[in-house]
Amino acid sequence: MAKKEQKEKKQFIKKLKDKYRLVIINDNTFDERFSAYLTPLNVIAGVALVFSLIALIVIGFLAFTPLREYIPGYSDTQTKLNALNASIKADSLEEAQKIYKQYFSNLGNILNGEMESSADSLDRPEERRVYEGLDFSASKEDSLLREEIESQERYAVSQNIPNNGKIMGLPALLFFAPVKGQITSEFDRSIQHYGVDVTATEGEAIKAVYDGVVIFASYTYDGGYVIQIQHPDNLISVYKHNSVLLKQVGDQVSAGESVAVIGNTGELTDGPHLHFELWHKGNPIDPINFIAFTY
Repeated sequence: MAKKEQKEKKQFIKKLKDKYRLVIINDNTFDERFSAYLTPLNVIAGVALVFSLIALIVIGFLAFTPLREYIPGYSDTQTKLNALNASIKADSLEEAQKIYKQYFSNLGNILNGEMESSADSLDRPEERRVYEGLDFSASKEDSLLREEIESQERYAVSQNIPNNGKIMGLPALLFFAPVKGQITSEFDRSIQHYGVDVTATEGEAIKAVYDGVVIFASYTYDGGYVIQIQHPDNLISVYKHNSVLLKQVGDQVSAGESVAVIGNTGELTDGPHLHFELWHKGNPIDPINFIAFTY
């Protein structure tokens, strides 16, 4: 059996080396135009050489020309670099957002008198060491100053309430001034300006004018960050263009409690100020008749 296989192998190799003559003849004159001696081995080698050359040419085009960008799943160096830069910027923005979120949360706690430190703001050992040993308890002088300021603002209400203390059927309520500052635009129904604009320092706290419940706290196109509070006697107070909202819908607030921070958000604003509105039974009323905004 082994001899037979060896004999067949020799015959196969011999056939590969057998010579054949390729002749090209004119069909009309029978003149011989071309002739060549070929073997099956030469033909196989020639075909392999041609395919190798074609493969090298195709690889060269894909490697050194822009055609490679049309290959599915392939991206050029610039695209990869842009993707990397975008990823780095997104990571930086995410980190910045966390920092600002924590900052505004701490600011809200401070304005509301909540001095508890957040674990997120002290997540680094070096920051913990900075705050170790600090006494956050209020001193006697600080307590006296707080009482003096709160007593001044709590009773800083308008004295211009005629008709036995009633305007438009409202009782003589003691409204807390949301901010103290210069009134730059007064109430005017004719131009649909249903409130007053009061300038104040950016970052100053805005206080609730009366006890109530927050019924709206979100961002609007015209008014920026807006908060609305429902009070007794069918009263609603509106605070617009804030930079930060310190309360959420459903929160109970007391008169004089910080609910937002002065800002310059929204399209209808040209500087840090508070646009304040007061509504009674669905009708706007002039806040100046009830609240003393100026010092």
